[in-house]
Amino acid sequence: MSEAQKKTSIGGQAVIEGVMMRGPGRSALAVRLPDGRIDVETWENKNGRAWYKKTPFIRGIFNLIDSLREGYRCLMKSAEKSGMEEEEPSRFDRWLEKTFGDKLMKVLSGVSMVLGVVLALGLFIIAPTYAVKGLSLLVPLGGWATVIEGVLKIAIFIAYMALVSRMPDIRRVFEYHGAEHKTIACYEAGLELTPENAARQTRFHPRCGTSFIFLVLIISILVNSFLSWENVLLRVVCKVLLLPVVMGITYEIIKLAGRYTNVCTRALSAPGLWLQRLTTREPDFAQLEVAIASVKPVLPREDEDDRW
Repeated sequence: MSEAQKKTSIGGQAVIEGVMMRGPGRSALAVRLPDGRIDVETWENKNGRAWYKKTPFIRGIFNLIDSLREGYRCLMKSAEKSGMEEEEPSRFDRWLEKTFGDKLMKVLSGVSMVLGVVLALGLFIIAPTYAVKGLSLLVPLGGWATVIEGVLKIAIFIAYMALVSRMPDIRRVFEYHGAEHKTIACYEAGLELTPENAARQTRFHPRCGTSFIFLVLIISILVNSFLSWENVLLRVVCKVLLLPVVMGITYEIIKLAGRYTNVCTRALSAPGLWLQRLTTREPDFAQLEVAIASVKPVLPREDEDDRW
């Protein structure tokens, strides 16, 4: 069976020394433990058949929120399992644990997600808008203001990815990201799930989160072109309110790109696939073993719909 003959809904996320995979009915987290063993944890997906998970344009918003929440939970859990948190806790760490007790992880996850959202809004919405507005006071931009704003957002995103990819710990996560893509490609090609077969597959995939973010930036240029530049604060507020619309549209485009292979979908996927050269790295066989261990438990059963 060739890759063009099979498309799957299975997707995943690289974590610390591991991979999280999400299938049509179940999800799994596989992490390489300090002693070399692979720890695999599985759980049933919730609300998979809810109306808001199946309704076009609306489903993209809820699926994204669910993916962010689940992804961050797995990231924190993988850090614990891989031994990253075995260092002697500081006085502040002990105070946090004493103050929040069993709820500490939930508190840290919530705070981190809020800070992440604030950083994203600042980098990709607030900063580009005010920068272009300031430029327009010096040079008349006319109808090019929105385009320049969009190009600036894309430049910030590429520069950010290029910088973080140079960090050793992030680079290793990006290697697991490549292992995740290669394993899914191996399954889609109908090959036996072995490190040898997976290693021969491409590390680029059209349904990657990198491609999703890039398309969000592109779609936002089109949507935001209808907004006025007269009041910069109002423009920023409207852009934030329109984010669900942009994400809903982008999700449907990514869905089409993952389901079909033709000239149009290749053109839509090309920029995101190119950017994955920054966010993925070639994995070794040990990392591919972890990715394979994470995908096997989530493979669809006969009664499950695996169509993307």
